Amino acid sequence: MTDAADRSRWAERTRMVHAGRDPSEQFGFVNTPIYRGSTVLAPTMEDLLGRTGRFTYGTRGTPTTEALEEAWTELSGAAGSVLVPSGLAAVTLALMSCLKAGDHLLMTDSVYRPTRHFCATVLRNFGVETEYYDPMIGRGIAALIRPNTKVVFTEAPGSQSFEIQDVPGIAEVAHAAGALVIMDNTWATPFFFPPHERGVDIAIEAGTKYLGGHSDLLLGLVSANERAWPKLRETFDAMAPCAGPEDVFLALRGMRTMFLRLKEAERQALDMAHWFAGRPEVKRVLHPAFPSCPGHEFWKRDFKGSSGLFSVILEPAPEKAVAAMLDGLKLFGMGYSWGGFESLVIPFDCASYRTATAWAPGGAALRFQIGFEDTADLKADLEQGFARLRAAC
Repeated sequence: MTDAADRSRWAERTRMVHAGRDPSEQFGFVNTPIYRGSTVLAPTMEDLLGRTGRFTYGTRGTPTTEALEEAWTELSGAAGSVLVPSGLAAVTLALMSCLKAGDHLLMTDSVYRPTRHFCATVLRNFGVETEYYDPMIGRGIAALIRPNTKVVFTEAPGSQSFEIQDVPGIAEVAHAAGALVIMDNTWATPFFFPPHERGVDIAIEAGTKYLGGHSDLLLGLVSANERAWPKLRETFDAMAPCAGPEDVFLALRGMRTMFLRLKEAERQALDMAHWFAGRPEVKRVLHPAFPSCPGHEFWKRDFKGSSGLFSVILEPAPEKAVAAMLDGLKLFGMGYSWGGFESLVIPFDCASYRTATAWAPGGAALRFQIGFEDTADLKADLEQGFARLRAAC
């Protein structure tokens, strides 16, 4: 196995292939196999009581989880990483590691809705106050920071509405006030947005999405810099929210091709986004690579690419017409995930839960996950959908 110094000189796609695996430890087999187990035997009482072994119990790690944790730490530029059973579990673990009763949390108004629900229930019950802020506030976040503000939570782009935040600017202000910055980086992954280089203390990824890549696993990853890592690891060890070994193995396998799949997802999605922009039924395309998308200048400055997820705003149409469009699609499934090989679409409306910003796009909003089907076939499917929409108006 090559050492970290050698790998640090390699390109990201090369490190993606080699990080977190050592065939010499697996009898020459290329991939680290699935280790299932709870009990780890110690050779002597001294070793048992001193916990001198590399592994001591299943909740503290196995060769399978260690392989992915080490690889993700390297790829993210972090001090350490832990694995949990889902993306939402990654969010909750990160917040629980940084907050206590009496603390103040600043949360972007464009956040993933289950994160908002966690803040309104568990964190509120634990005595943590959550205040939502305009995702485009940038360095203006300074005006909202209090003496007891411990965390500023960012998500770029925003869930469904796709605002790109000035994460480095927010981080500089937050750090000056002694607060930590947490970021949900699932859309870009470390390949398109290296979070810890950009000032993020704790980065969250739903491995369910692009890391798995095949819509067949649930996994969350949390990486941290030197400042935040000890507390994150301590909280993980106290709670033991362990990811399943089969899901970890599938994520390791998916990681080897993730960069290539991301690049293809980017190409496919940009093709489709430009096609949507030319449609008379479409009012607006919310894609960070488009100059009209809020925060495009920050995407251009801080990101290395874009993924396969974006939204469109339709021209005003009755709900029944939108339903006619979506219900008859053949190649776009309707489901609440993304990052797999298949194309998906969901309608959404942020108006009922946004509190710091108003959501009034002027038409029905649809979020599209572009898969690996031929884009000519996807466009033909949508052409028929738009025909149904027009007929139902």
